[in-house]
Amino acid sequence: MAESRHVVPSRLSGITALHFVILVTLAAVILGSMGQVAPSPGQLAAGAPGMVNLVGRMMPPNLEPDFLWRIAVRILETFQIALVGAAIGIAISLPVGWLAARGVSPLGRGHYVFKMLTSLLRTVPDLVWALLFVATVGLGAVAGTMTIVVDTIGFCGRFFAEAMEDAEKEPQEALAAIGAGRSAILLGAVLPDIAPSLTNSALFALEKAVRSSVVLGLVGAGGIGQELKVAFDLFQYRNASTIILVIFAIVLAMEFITDRLRARIQ
Repeated sequence: MAESRHVVPSRLSGITALHFVILVTLAAVILGSMGQVAPSPGQLAAGAPGMVNLVGRMMPPNLEPDFLWRIAVRILETFQIALVGAAIGIAISLPVGWLAARGVSPLGRGHYVFKMLTSLLRTVPDLVWALLFVATVGLGAVAGTMTIVVDTIGFCGRFFAEAMEDAEKEPQEALAAIGAGRSAILLGAVLPDIAPSLTNSALFALEKAVRSSVVLGLVGAGGIGQELKVAFDLFQYRNASTIILVIFAIVLAMEFITDRLRARIQ
């Protein structure tokens, strides 16, 4: 009995032969891929002088008043793209999430259609959506706003649906027992229960929209990213460093604001 008390359980007891084969295969794939796409020490050493030279040409950032005013106008446009796109996307995501939620959707098994729709919207990268909208509605902020709308539906649609699936079942069953319909259950039991989760997801979507909107201009979809592309195309590296610093400040400020709002909600 004394010997049995000192037996240490194996730390690898949960690993089967199949798991071992999968891990070894995954490690082989990663190592094989590193040999093809990862930078070698020689490449890093060869690229370092070029990087130092580029950083030197970017200093000091351009602080001329006319340029700063032009950047301020682009920042305003960037925020407009993010806010309008996120607001429309979040509003559309609510019914989309309801239709995609298993056990809550009025479509029954038809909820898979909307699950796949949100997966499709989420799978295609932002810049690809921006290219599609630039090709259809032309260059400018409208294409950027439409990109943020689609991206937000893909993001919020999934999390709204998951929140509805995880909502407390007892209030829903109580309303169903007295003859309430799907929409009444949604409004009377599901949404009040998951309101904090919906708000949290919406804030993440807004933060994500701001991040996305600063780069959409690289493909002509408006915002401050368009100025960054022009600066690099014309070798105006001091202008580029100013824009990069402004983008960093925007993202940092947005993270601070949304973190504070989430803390208040929780």
